[in-house]
Amino acid sequence: MKIALLIIVSIAAIVAVLNIKTIKNLLSNKKEINVKPASVAVKGSLYDFKVETLTGQEVDLAQYKGKKVVILNTASKCGYTPQYADWQKFHEQHGKDIVVLGFPANNFGSQEPGSDEDIATFCEVNYGVTFQMFSKVDVIGDNQHPLFQWLSKKELNGWNDKAPTWNFCKYVVDENGQVTHFFASGIKPDNEEFKAAVGI
Repeated sequence: MKIALLIIVSIAAIVAVLNIKTIKNLLSNKKEINVKPASVAVKGSLYDFKVETLTGQEVDLAQYKGKKVVILNTASKCGYTPQYADWQKFHEQHGKDIVVLGFPANNFGSQEPGSDEDIATFCEVNYGVTFQMFSKVDVIGDNQHPLFQWLSKKELNGWNDKAPTWNFCKYVVDENGQVTHFFASGIKPDNEEFKAAVGI
């Protein structure tokens, strides 16, 4: 009986800590924005990378030359998951000039546990997502995908050191393949600073 009670108390304590951490993340990251200084020389390019879609097809990101690109790290079981609808609407309105690319990741709160097939079904059924979604990757940590290494390491991109801090962070990449902005989870397409970043 004592062992069972101890286990229950321990689980409750762990859940409480995780919830506190989640709340702190949500509050601290809501308005975080990082903007490339005008005087900084950038390094590398979005066009250096090839990535796989949810269906296993390789995409050369060089195909987006001449367009602005918004890169999202997504999750299906997050408080920010309803942003899929916001970004789908944005894609429908601006997709000819501004490309939205989604990268599912299970790095925050284990909120993207499913397979690529599960993710594809979830996005289509619940939000009618038609913007390009890619195979699940790690966006932080020891197995961080090379694209997100470039996006988030100053020594690789020339200025930005902001890695995703939670699900649905955003990077803006300009028409020349250079990362220009980082926006934290709480920023939506109607945010004025975001709209200025993409020129709408």
